[in-house]
Amino acid sequence: MDYQRCNWTKDDALMNAYHDNEWGVAVHDDTKLFEFLVLDAFQAGLSWKTILHKRENFLKAFDNFDYCKIANYDDAKIASLLLDAGIIRNKLKVNSCVTNARAFMEAQKEFGSFDKYIWQFVNFKTIHNNWENLSDIPAKTAASDAMSKDLLKRGFKFVGSTICYAFMQAAGMVNDHIVSCYRHKELIQH
Repeated sequence: MDYQRCNWTKDDALMNAYHDNEWGVAVHDDTKLFEFLVLDAFQAGLSWKTILHKRENFLKAFDNFDYCKIANYDDAKIASLLLDAGIIRNKLKVNSCVTNARAFMEAQKEFGSFDKYIWQFVNFKTIHNNWENLSDIPAKTAASDAMSKDLLKRGFKFVGSTICYAFMQAAGMVNDHIVSCYRHKELIQH
């Protein structure tokens, strides 16, 4: 079957699979939420395609995004990550991953789970937008502004409003599939 999808995938096989199976799907698993937090931070200044094509390398390098392990990374582990050509070797981003793992666990302690903390910014339900064109989709919103401000206050790094909005899209907090995309309606019905 030939489905019409959002054209940001550029018919790249990995991008199509991500679009069709993950983007906009509500995530409530803390490890998966941490993964998207990490990947969206690494995306800053880069394309999602670049990150997606390195995702398997990130999984291996960062212990399957086990935030408990990452929170305990020492200087030697960080140095080894900065030598790993399979990931983005940006010292600030790698260090932020460790910082964010620690802040993530603090949020879990306070709220019972990171899921309970982060979904409060959309009143615990997906916002289904009705964009006609990709150009209509905002880079940030009042909700991502509030999320960013609160995450920064809690010590998170690389969590500006634009990164937070990309995270919200990835974690299904918002459904930003354009209305002509077959996934838009599927996600509303789910």
